[in-house]
Amino acid sequence: MQQIGRQARAASRIIATANRGQKDRALEAIAQQLESNVAALVSANAKDLAAGKEKGLEAALLDRLALTESGVAAMAEGCRQVASLADPVGEISDMSYRPSGIQLGKMRVPLGVIGIVYESRPNVTVDAAILCLKSGNATILRGGSEAIHSNQAIASCIAAGLSDVGLPEHVVQVIDTTDRQAVGELITMPEYVDVIVPRGGKGLIERISRDASVPVIKHLDGICHVYIDKEAEFDKAMAIAINSKTHRYGVCNAMETLLVHESRAQEILPPLCEQYREHGVELRGCEKTAAITDVVPATEDDWSTEYLAPILSIRVVDDFNHALDHIAQYSSGHTESIVSENYTTNRAFIQRVDSSSVMVNASTRFADGFEYGLGAEIGISTDKLHARGPVGLEGLTSQKYVVYGNGHIRK
Repeated sequence: MQQIGRQARAASRIIATANRGQKDRALEAIAQQLESNVAALVSANAKDLAAGKEKGLEAALLDRLALTESGVAAMAEGCRQVASLADPVGEISDMSYRPSGIQLGKMRVPLGVIGIVYESRPNVTVDAAILCLKSGNATILRGGSEAIHSNQAIASCIAAGLSDVGLPEHVVQVIDTTDRQAVGELITMPEYVDVIVPRGGKGLIERISRDASVPVIKHLDGICHVYIDKEAEFDKAMAIAINSKTHRYGVCNAMETLLVHESRAQEILPPLCEQYREHGVELRGCEKTAAITDVVPATEDDWSTEYLAPILSIRVVDDFNHALDHIAQYSSGHTESIVSENYTTNRAFIQRVDSSSVMVNASTRFADGFEYGLGAEIGISTDKLHARGPVGLEGLTSQKYVVYGNGHIRK
């Protein structure tokens, strides 16, 4: 791991100064390597699937692990999409003259070396590699042991693509051991690694957050709320509440708790809950909700649970401030949405709710790098330092001050 770290640090100095043309040619070369090696990639993945079945992996995990010809084509297309994105590196902003006569601005620069620890899906190997490459960073990737053959086959394609355009293969390194100690080493090498991005289950992220001596970009939970205000428009409220929960269940930006102003509960909850039942959603509600419609009594734990499943908690709140208090107590800081036609209430909501994404009259499912125009994302951060919300290319960079003078000296 020390050797891998040294190689990444050396490669980071080269990729940091590569221009957009070099990086985009590398992305195209990687895409071509993936397309030329479809059979080898699918064959390697078959070994992982066979091993997974022997270990008794659940069907859902096997589905995430599977890599088909269409999946390889999608990875290649992802390379080309990232190539089409604007390059943030080297961008200078906020240039201004100071009273001393110097000219001051900020230049966007790569973070350096990014370590990424992830589970299951082999496509993450490509996604993470190309985002780091485009943003001028070297990266060390450690995928799950269940995808070791797939990840090594993909790593060969990435290395060949980099070599084809004259960039160091060590710009992207995929750890080739399943030994868990490798992760422990990776997250405790601040001399070689500048930031860690964990992608996976809560247990993985908690472990890395606890043990890392390198800064971590992460979110633990996606306990997202939709609040239907007393001045909500009925059809909007119904559409947003349904979409936020049922569009997809196993994603971090799905709504887990619905809050409804008590003045609208009798009108909205019966038809809304009927639609949820048609979607097969299990409903858990407070006493006021239970008095209006048939629900399982909610427990205290329900308010702080990320279900990632067709289960929804519902609370009838006394007023706007009660909704804010509930969100402040139970939110994971990911995404909250209000449905209201009152401008003042909406402004107060976006000012007072302390989450990485706050929405007005929109589904929580929009909290996504692609939907935000980032093109792609490495993950979502609920931290407040450096990157917050969906982390795209700009989130994988930092800024440094640049000063222009003409023989200026400080007096």
